[in-house]
Amino acid sequence: MNIEIASRKKAEGYIKLSTLIIIAFASAFFARLFDTIGFPSYINFLHFATVPLTFGIVLFTTKTKNSYQIAATWTLLSGLLILIGVLLVSALLNQAGLINVIMDFLLLAESFLLLIALISLNMYPKTLERMQVWIIRFCFINLILAYLQHYIIIPLIYSSLKTTLLTVDLVQGVFYISGAGNSLSASVSMFFGLYYFQSGNKAPLWLRITVMIAAFWQVIISDSKQVLVVFILAWGILALTKVKDIKKLLLSVIGIVLILATLLWCAENLQAFRPFKTYLDPEWYDLNSRTMQIKLASVQIIPSYYKSPLNWFFGLGPGHTVGRLGGWMLKDYDYLLIPFGATVHPASQAVWDRFSSLAFGGVIGSISTFFSPFWGWAGIWGDIGFVGLGAYLYLGYLVWSKLCTDDFCKLLLLNIVIFGFIFTQLEEPAYMLSIAMFIGLRWHENRLESYNLNDNFSN
Repeated sequence: MNIEIASRKKAEGYIKLSTLIIIAFASAFFARLFDTIGFPSYINFLHFATVPLTFGIVLFTTKTKNSYQIAATWTLLSGLLILIGVLLVSALLNQAGLINVIMDFLLLAESFLLLIALISLNMYPKTLERMQVWIIRFCFINLILAYLQHYIIIPLIYSSLKTTLLTVDLVQGVFYISGAGNSLSASVSMFFGLYYFQSGNKAPLWLRITVMIAAFWQVIISDSKQVLVVFILAWGILALTKVKDIKKLLLSVIGIVLILATLLWCAENLQAFRPFKTYLDPEWYDLNSRTMQIKLASVQIIPSYYKSPLNWFFGLGPGHTVGRLGGWMLKDYDYLLIPFGATVHPASQAVWDRFSSLAFGGVIGSISTFFSPFWGWAGIWGDIGFVGLGAYLYLGYLVWSKLCTDDFCKLLLLNIVIFGFIFTQLEEPAYMLSIAMFIGLRWHENRLESYNLNDNFSN
């Protein structure tokens, strides 16, 4: 009894570490939505404070004694130190501002910080269940908002404006309104559907299946073609890792073939699926086509600004090319970042100029983001070179080998890898933090199942 009273008093005196992680995640997950409804634009930067702060608090106060947790944490921390070192070397070589280093590091590593904080928790079933409930609630909000936007909100707005403009790209859930919010929201919903199906064991089977179908239909109504294409490609690659298990390999191949056949039939016969025919046109992938000229603009332009062989290894500097910082943030938030010493580079503007001359009116929305010259791997390579690209891939390998304990987590990482060739999802905070939460929660779920822990105490 005395232990129970003391434990209750202790819990009342501070915010639980698991609660801090949920708050930090929410500060990024709902930032776009709060910005849209009228909050100051600074709300988009709040997570750059809450996530590192939460990371620091958890790391220095968690009391876990599990050797595997400790080893995994230190391994990931060593990977982050390597990335920081590369960013600093690149900044010194290219005279980039310190704020560039800080912002580029946070954009690339914020998800790893949250993941480290999550796996460092001394997690027990009660804590895990509470965190699952909150993440599920957040994802349901994203899914429900997407349906409200498609069927109610957007039609009402456009009918009042008496316009017939296309509205599907504005089905963006909690990412409303952002450049590729439809793809980001649909991706999170697809991942949530899978996660809820296998982790929401207390929910009836019909509800879990319904959520998966609802997530898939969001992809269709939001015109997020690339989400499904990437998902199928990731599934195919994952199947190839099962070559030693013939049964799993055959099941995966059969599933992929059935899905592709179904999509092809739907694209030919159902109006809602017609946009998928876009990716079946071989002319789009001709290296001399306008679309491929736009896509490859960054890898052609960036080397033209190299002044030393070292640029191949360390790039043109953090935030100086086509990553999220150089391609977008330094343009949209120059009034906030320039006073702190942020530096810009002509390579970034050169890519924008090439894009403007090739695209319709120079607007990213005029052509599929599938062919955008601003894509994740190009941004990392352009900013911090092949050494920086290797450092980031090393971090991904550590997550794959240390934390991806099931196919669901591996499928998430493969989606990230493929999306890195399309747009800037690698540096989209809410998207990457969502994946970090899913991987971290699944890691704890599998760990608790293996140890069969039934204790009800929590952090």
